[in-house]
Amino acid sequence: MYRHGVRILEVPTSVVPPVRAAAGLPVVIGTAPIHLADMTCVNKPVLAYNYQEAAQSLGYAKDWKKYTLCEFMKSHFQLFSVAPVVFINVLDPNKHKRSKTETIDTIGNVARIEQDGVLLSTLSIKLTPDGDNLQQNRDYIVNYDENGRVLITLMNSVVSNNLFVNYDYLDPTMVTKYDIIGGVNATTGEYTGLELINRVFPLFRLIPGQILAPGWSHDPAVAAVMKAKSANINGLFKAISLVDVDSKEADNYSEVPAWKNNNNYTDSLQLVFWPKVKLGEEVYHLSTQAAGLICKVDAQYDDLPYVSPSNKNIQAIGAVTDDGKEVALGPDQAAYLNGEGIVTALNFIGGWKLWGNRTAAYPGVTDVKDTFIPVRRMFNWIGNTIILTFWQKVDDPTNKRLIDTVVDSVNIWLNGLTARGALLGGRVEFRKDENPITDLLNGIVRFHVYLTPPVPAEDIVFMLEFDVNYLNTLFE
Repeated sequence: MYRHGVRILEVPTSVVPPVRAAAGLPVVIGTAPIHLADMTCVNKPVLAYNYQEAAQSLGYAKDWKKYTLCEFMKSHFQLFSVAPVVFINVLDPNKHKRSKTETIDTIGNVARIEQDGVLLSTLSIKLTPDGDNLQQNRDYIVNYDENGRVLITLMNSVVSNNLFVNYDYLDPTMVTKYDIIGGVNATTGEYTGLELINRVFPLFRLIPGQILAPGWSHDPAVAAVMKAKSANINGLFKAISLVDVDSKEADNYSEVPAWKNNNNYTDSLQLVFWPKVKLGEEVYHLSTQAAGLICKVDAQYDDLPYVSPSNKNIQAIGAVTDDGKEVALGPDQAAYLNGEGIVTALNFIGGWKLWGNRTAAYPGVTDVKDTFIPVRRMFNWIGNTIILTFWQKVDDPTNKRLIDTVVDSVNIWLNGLTARGALLGGRVEFRKDENPITDLLNGIVRFHVYLTPPVPAEDIVFMLEFDVNYLNTLFE
């Protein structure tokens, strides 16, 4: 086209601002009382920003051994007041259910079914064993009480001292570790269990930062899959998995390191916790409270994960094993566990605190980036952020402008992190020795990022010495 006059062309900015990756987003897999809420929330990631939102989608019940996700709801939203969380419920009313027929008494015009988990859609009520089914909203109304039990209220036209009821009910004991592990259906392509971690970013544009399965992560098979997923989310991103030691098998602190090693809880992307903690009558997996504490500490430092959660207060009044036995560790015993790559709870100075800075890889691995929790998390977070930021540059021409844009953008960002104390220093280089011609011809471009997150001041030493020179003050 022939042009005559003045025109404007816009050139892309030479510095690309970083896309922030959530540092500690928990993705929690377990069971929920969905009969009290949305029955379709089965093997589907549910994003919740508060307790009410989670309870409306998944239901809430106080029996945490049956409904493991409820423990995390209570801890994360009410004890630590942090958000969001992605929940994945594997309790399936089409699979994990049983049928029951029973006779229940009426008091006045009200009857109560004591069985937990009743599915209202399957409930049938008769006045006699061979009679016709009563009609809901004509002969009776039905709802759940505050404990999740079914209340049947007979209408004025119906009078009976007892009712014959038949129903299906959820049975969480039918859920196995294989439901938690999940997989991909070869026929339908549907994801289940831990495999749904790969659906979190496509659905919500949020990268998982923590993977948990309280009540299940003490199983080595579950922990192994959690470990594998944390290293390869969507083939790109990294997270950490928080797992618990089985305190039935290891109910004394001296037994925990052997249990950890024998069950292969030794990965740099794993954090291992022992024992449980209690608050009032409620008992929490330590991994559950650790996840909330990690998010709370991150939030205090602008979502930069360079500060260790160790020596920060948890919400507890005691530590216990699975059978309820009290655990009271001294600093020396807690340090022994820390030296074996185990995070514990310590009540020494300032109340109950999370205690330990080391990943599960320690002491078998000593590389600082793989053994200190905040350093490992910083490497995860910086890597995830770089992927998000420069995905837009994929397939751009490999020319000087691309190289300069990446180098300048990353260096400016790393300098900012250094100024805020999140790094001691960082830079990126495009090195000739790391980019051979054969790779450049194949479209492979490598940038070398150097970074130094601060390590925790884990062992602060003061040297005390008697200075004889101060005796001269006696003669002044």
